[in-house]
Amino acid sequence: MKKTLLMATLLSTLSFAAYAGGNIEAGKEAAKKFNCASCHGDNYSKPIDPSYPKLAGQHADYIAQALHAYQRGGDAANGRSNPTMATQAKALSNQDIQNIAAYLHSLPSELVLKK
Repeated sequence: MKKTLLMATLLSTLSFAAYAGGNIEAGKEAAKKFNCASCHGDNYSKPIDPSYPKLAGQHADYIAQALHAYQRGGDAANGRSNPTMATQAKALSNQDIQNIAAYLHSLPSELVLKK
């Protein structure tokens, strides 16, 4: 019984991890479809405005959390407010978010850590 329960738990965890990881190719297509590069730059490392974040190489879970926060909006708990991003994020499905996050995470990063 314990072995069966352990195996079922392990399989469900692996299934969730595979789902939560997103699909890089689908994310690339979704980023193109939703025109993310128009603000964040063609390589997602040179945004058109210095106040916009560089997305290439960011942690996938951070990107997914940020997109969900934009969907919730600034008035909600743990929400973010930006009219452009709120509109963009509301059009995304949960799978779109996971895929875009996986794609952006897979890109070479120009992010710099200060020591």
